[in-house]
Amino acid sequence: MDYHIRTVTMKDLQAVTAVEAECFPAAEAAGAEAFQARIAAFPECFFVAEEENGRLIGMINGAVTDRKTICDEMFEDAGLHRPDGAYQSIFGLDVIPERRRQGVAAALMEHMIQSAREAGRKGVILTCKDRLIPYYEKFGYRSMGLSDSVHGGAVWYDMILEFPA
Repeated sequence: MDYHIRTVTMKDLQAVTAVEAECFPAAEAAGAEAFQARIAAFPECFFVAEEENGRLIGMINGAVTDRKTICDEMFEDAGLHRPDGAYQSIFGLDVIPERRRQGVAAALMEHMIQSAREAGRKGVILTCKDRLIPYYEKFGYRSMGLSDSVHGGAVWYDMILEFPA
């Protein structure tokens, strides 16, 4: 592995904003202001994949909540993060195009799942497009059907991974 996964810092703000812009359509991508708020509010739930030369190649982040699904307000308001909440959400799993299909996304996802387990969460939640449902099912997520989210004008599906009690 020519990269490592670590917790984000505010020094990563420009790089995570650039990775997001490369990975998501403009209507769905978070901007620098949103990332600054997320890094300040929940750095312990925000991980980056970094090459040995210091280049960021991917990231995963999301607030903690007591809800079993993500609501659109969570993307915009980092203040909705609940440090003692039951579910780790995932707002985005990003890997730059040239590093896709090399296991980086899976490593980031496993890191987030393990972090959520260690924090005593009940599980992990996310929204995804229908074409990605089988990918997330490989990690143990199950589809809860069409999401109420209209983030970025896209059609989303709610996914949940519940940990054994």
